Amino acid sequence: MARHDTRSRAEELRREINNHNYRYHVLDTPVVSDAEYDRLLRELQDIEEKFPELATPDSPTRRVGGGIAERFTRVAHPAPILSLGNAYEEDEVRAWFDRIAKLDPRVETAEFVVEPKLDGLTVVLHYEDGLFTLGATRGDGEYGEEITPNLRTVRSLPLRIPVVSGSMEVPSRLVVRGEAIIFKRDFDEMNRRLEAAGERTYINPRNTAAGTLRQLDSGLTADRPIKLLCYAIVMADGGVPDHQWEVLHYLRQLGFPVADDISLCSSIEQAITTVEAWSEKRASLPYEADGMVIKVDDLGLAVDLGVVGKDPRGAIAFKFPAQIASTMLQDIGVNVGRTGVITPYAVLEPVEVSGVTVRQATLHNFDFIHEKDIRVGDRVLIKRAGEVIPYVIGPVIEARTGEEKRYRPPTRCPSCGERLEHLPEEVAVYCVNAACPAQLVRNLEHYASRGAMDIEGMGIKVAELLVGEGLVGDVADIYELSREGLLELEGFAEKRADNLLEAIAGTRRQSLGRLIGSLGVRGVGETVASDLAGTFADLGELQRASQAELEEVAGIGPNTAAAIVDWFSRPANKKLVDKLRKAGVWPRAEERRKRVGPLPLEGLTFVITGTLPNLSRDEAKEIIQQSGGKVTGSVSRKTDYLVLGESAGSKLDDATRLGIPTLGEQGLRELIESKGS
Repeated sequence: MARHDTRSRAEELRREINNHNYRYHVLDTPVVSDAEYDRLLRELQDIEEKFPELATPDSPTRRVGGGIAERFTRVAHPAPILSLGNAYEEDEVRAWFDRIAKLDPRVETAEFVVEPKLDGLTVVLHYEDGLFTLGATRGDGEYGEEITPNLRTVRSLPLRIPVVSGSMEVPSRLVVRGEAIIFKRDFDEMNRRLEAAGERTYINPRNTAAGTLRQLDSGLTADRPIKLLCYAIVMADGGVPDHQWEVLHYLRQLGFPVADDISLCSSIEQAITTVEAWSEKRASLPYEADGMVIKVDDLGLAVDLGVVGKDPRGAIAFKFPAQIASTMLQDIGVNVGRTGVITPYAVLEPVEVSGVTVRQATLHNFDFIHEKDIRVGDRVLIKRAGEVIPYVIGPVIEARTGEEKRYRPPTRCPSCGERLEHLPEEVAVYCVNAACPAQLVRNLEHYASRGAMDIEGMGIKVAELLVGEGLVGDVADIYELSREGLLELEGFAEKRADNLLEAIAGTRRQSLGRLIGSLGVRGVGETVASDLAGTFADLGELQRASQAELEEVAGIGPNTAAAIVDWFSRPANKKLVDKLRKAGVWPRAEERRKRVGPLPLEGLTFVITGTLPNLSRDEAKEIIQQSGGKVTGSVSRKTDYLVLGESAGSKLDDATRLGIPTLGEQGLRELIESKGS
């Protein structure tokens, strides 16, 4: 390459890398994978090594991180907060080992600590006389952004150390490095909660944690399930351990959260084997990690090895096989879910991600496509983590040619042609036609499920068979099924047909709440259905209710009320309700409506866990709801009682931590009796 071309290429690489640094560290919206970023950085490093005169003082090869957002106060770190060099193959790790062994022969007999390379936001925590006084982001490695108020809301961060009073002496000044992350389980639960509330959901844990901590409203931070894991001492006034393995245990003793997935290895080969084992079971980690870090255990030796560029020689990140790749977006298709949600998906030029060929990936929702400005014909970044469905991260804007086409979301259901619904406050787009062919099988399965009308013998396979044979056009058609018609179906003999018809007939005795919940109205689960059954006499009265009347029901907001009104206004759904009435599926709730005064459990919220002696969970739930109580799926500060059976799980731990009282089955009955008397 000519000198002029090399100079131009170096300038181009610097611009591109600086842009990626800014998007990753400041905007929290990366558009390339770590592997692609490292490839660009290595190319620039090679050019600057061959042509030192082309290196510039502001080259990203001489930096330790990203820029500082102007809205935050700059905080000087007491020591450089360095990043790590990367390795993607065993031989690269061995080459790193050979290099540092040549610099210091002590490396030959050194031990190594293997830790997860956490994918979150690096934070630096300052303690004065045991009190947390300041917290900052890593920033550019020399200066960070002060986010103390936000970090104070992170419950896993100790505000005073040691957490156990008097357990050990603490340096008068201690600065600790850690990573703010969101565990995968917490992230999924948070998104489920936001979706149920009609709010915007998040794409991945890393950007959610970083974006939440790097904004000015600490109240928002407190509402997000951010956790902390610590792994290094930046500086200390006083004696602290001088080996990494001991540092991790020392931090844990002080009360800092430390990852459990760490190992002390006697040789570099054992360290490599440990990382490879984690690569195979990476999906079992409770948080996102894109590799494991191999560190020289002797911290004195690690300091003596020094730093090369921006990387300390005493540690290296051994990355897992890439879970992110880029490919062409050939088209955008849509799926219709059981609840009528219209979900877009990407049709891709086949690409291998984590050893799997990916041809389709989720695009989350239509707002996501609009916000990311994803166009048909774009080169897009794809991520696949473990067994999770691959998803599109966003477009590679720099790769655009001008031939890409903007996407227009559908206005009618691709399956039934009905007009789609989209409430302004919600992200999702819906088809609310209960007879929509794309939803019918799942609607029928839901109608027959234990939590709804409880039709034994009608699972997903039977639902598919009935719909496939044209015997059912909506859920009300099951009441027209005949013994002769069922016997003609594959797998049905006389006893099975009789049992199914008997189970279907039994639904005429089900409660109004179960019937309402079985219809699949958006936003109407078991609890809301029970509340509606306690307000309206039958399905006809509910059908005639206005949005204002619905909003008067406790727990029902404008979105759910609008969804109920809209559902009952559709011609196909009106026809379904009429068919249910003619089939004798018309329960009434008059006795409950005539009750004078409040119900015994009115205003109380319960969670059920474990196996009860005489009641199934559904039966216990129905008893609570009939007594005016509310049943939720997870323990929170709003929970009044945990109903406890044998083999209770983590809900008991949550209740104990929050001081929530527990009841057995007998205690529940006594509570209802005492409050009802």
